[in-house]
Amino acid sequence: MTAPIHDPEAAPAARAEQAASLDPPTVRLPRPAREDRRTEIVDRLLDALEDLVVRHRALAGDPEQVDLHAELIAAEVAHELSVTRSALRRAPHLRSTG
Repeated sequence: MTAPIHDPEAAPAARAEQAASLDPPTVRLPRPAREDRRTEIVDRLLDALEDLVVRHRALAGDPEQVDLHAELIAAEVAHELSVTRSALRRAPHLRSTG
């Protein structure tokens, strides 16, 4: 017979062995509704684009780096659009039947 985990007299190795053999409780959270997920995706895109605008307005001002700056903005927007498209593919819009 092994000592209970809460027994302060039990050997540390025995307590560790018992603790490792216990299954942690499984908590299953409800999955968000598809429309909720799509709304989260769009909100994330809009937040990212707003952050991008703020960041680049703060960096604007060096006329020698305008081309590089424009390319950086375009690359960041392309990345955000790609991430959003990918997320939307994983949570497709349901078409109504009828």
